[in-house]
Amino acid sequence: MKYKYENFRAEVRESRASPGLLSQPRESRPRERLVRYGPEALSDKELLSIVLVSGIRGKGVGVLALELLQKLDREKNIPTVKELMKLSGLGEAKACTVAAMLEFGRRKWAAGRRIRKPDDIFDLVRHHADRRQERFICLSLNGAHEILAVRLVTIGLVNRTIVHPREVFADPLIDRASAIAVAHNHPTGNLKPSSEDFEITIRLKASAEILGISFIDHVIFSETNFFSFRQEGLIKDKKGAEKDAMAWIGSGSTPSKDP
Repeated sequence: MKYKYENFRAEVRESRASPGLLSQPRESRPRERLVRYGPEALSDKELLSIVLVSGIRGKGVGVLALELLQKLDREKNIPTVKELMKLSGLGEAKACTVAAMLEFGRRKWAAGRRIRKPDDIFDLVRHHADRRQERFICLSLNGAHEILAVRLVTIGLVNRTIVHPREVFADPLIDRASAIAVAHNHPTGNLKPSSEDFEITIRLKASAEILGISFIDHVIFSETNFFSFRQEGLIKDKKGAEKDAMAWIGSGSTPSKDP
């Protein structure tokens, strides 16, 4: 907890030390970059800066956007207007704008979106790639592999995250999900799975089989690319997956993709 707090304070200091939006070159401002390059080119903080429009006295829009982003990262569901208003600088009007934006995005694009391939998972989680700490994310799916919910399960350290199956499956069980997929970022940009990544994949797949839930994939991602356990042939029958995973852990070589 202390690590997370210190990390957050460092990000706020950096944001406060950076020049205000109006003092930045016009072409570097979030709104101008959005027009030129599209929303996918902007970080979550920049997107929220555009939604918020302005900050308050003593707290620029960049700092307010960062604090809001930190709050949203901790929430499993869309916070209420009253919860958003607890954040200093978010009055009723701004809180309503944020809540409406989040709910509309959920209705229009996330809920009901079908997962057909690892790229679809990557598209839904890649905005977490610029975070300094590992984030473990779970996607709840129905029988047609349509999205029911996308949730942040846990936030780890710079190079590792600690996750337990009970944390991963708690919400999908409430969702009555028929399947799940999981993903986490590697802040270093190195997409090679660690021994811990293999171990948690094996444990999650075994837990899913006990619960009668399909385990679709485990995706490790950076800002530009991803590694898919299913795409690499590492998610199949339990025995085969464990054999390939342990072979990789023991030798460091690429596991067999033979079914």
